[in-house]
Amino acid sequence: MSQKFIKLKNNNRANTKAFGKFFATAVYDNHFVGTDEIAEFIQRQASVKKSDIKAVLQELGEAMKHFFEMGQKIKLEGIGILKVGFSSIGVAKAEECSASTITTRRILFQPETERVVVGQQKRSDGSVKQKYVTAISLLKDVAFEETHDNSMHTESPAPATGGSTGGNTGGGASDPGGGPNGD
Repeated sequence: MSQKFIKLKNNNRANTKAFGKFFATAVYDNHFVGTDEIAEFIQRQASVKKSDIKAVLQELGEAMKHFFEMGQKIKLEGIGILKVGFSSIGVAKAEECSASTITTRRILFQPETERVVVGQQKRSDGSVKQKYVTAISLLKDVAFEETHDNSMHTESPAPATGGSTGGNTGGGASDPGGGPNGD
């Protein structure tokens, strides 16, 4: 499988460099992968029962909440770092700034990255300079494929327990936060 994309023309702001240019924009399946599906997938890959995996994932959520309440960042190896972020109302005096001025709470995610060598350049002094890119570990080997449909229609595989398929006729849309907005 591969991440699908469509080509979209930027028609947002005529005075930007991106106006009139085409950008690859992600197309998503309308189906959200839930705890059951993740647990089932992990069960097929490892020697752990689905019920145990679900219990661990449930406890992971509780553990994350605990550590966020303690003001700590969480680093999940192979995934990335999660931490609390928030917005607040600006006030004129320091004593007016309090928890009541916090307006929006969110989880900030910084994916794990690694340096990937993409080439070498020999210098005149005989030394070698490596060229590299920083790759998001979770996406390093993800393939991309153009589609001509801005929605994906997929069927979920039948659960290993012999249940029925969770058919999906959803119409995922392109990512509004992607390249074509010119920002």
